[in-house]
Amino acid sequence: MSADAMTKEKAPGYKDRLKDFAHGVLDPLVSGIAAVGLRPNHLTVLGLVFSLGAGLAFSMGRFRTGAVITCLAGVCDILDGQLARKTNTITRFGAFFDSALDRIADAALLLGFAFFYLFNLVDMAVNPQRVLLNLQNGLEPQTWAIISVLAMLAVVGCFMVSYTRARAEGLGLDCKVGWFERPERIVLIIIMGFAGLGPVIPAGLLILVALTFTTAFQRMAHVYRLTRHRDPDSDNTEA
Repeated sequence: MSADAMTKEKAPGYKDRLKDFAHGVLDPLVSGIAAVGLRPNHLTVLGLVFSLGAGLAFSMGRFRTGAVITCLAGVCDILDGQLARKTNTITRFGAFFDSALDRIADAALLLGFAFFYLFNLVDMAVNPQRVLLNLQNGLEPQTWAIISVLAMLAVVGCFMVSYTRARAEGLGLDCKVGWFERPERIVLIIIMGFAGLGPVIPAGLLILVALTFTTAFQRMAHVYRLTRHRDPDSDNTEA
């Protein structure tokens, strides 16, 4: 008997169980949305608007407000796909549109944090009294700069997670691997927002940077394993 024949169907993981639970809870809402004539792309755009609003709130230091708005954006992100399946309106453009706007949304959320810390760093440059006040609280100017850089690196990491999967699938390879995908990132950003100004935000950004790049490298390694025996010139790279 072949190894494929002996392979048993893999039990659903915790992500699948959580997704099924969320879909079950939101299904009545999806039915109502479908009844009023809204389409999946409408929800995709609404989710982006919420994300832009959350990023603006983060940039102004209104972290808890930003966290609430990010929750609304996350709900829209779940609803658009569920609505597409329920109304049988799944399209290739819809999938592309959703993915493209998700990237803008990710950048808006994290750049909101980056702008807040960068703005405060600039403000300290023209307001020495703020420097003294922050030093009394153990916050040196370099701290604000480092946190801002972490937020920008997190944007790069998020894009790398998405790009590595998209590039692999563009080559006809399955690449649904990695520990830290978009749902986990959004949950962590919401936690950071509700925690407010303090050690949780820089710690969360550090986790985002570490795990997004780890996930991207996981996908690179996965694609290498899939292709190393198929491509005789696998060491060659394409610009």
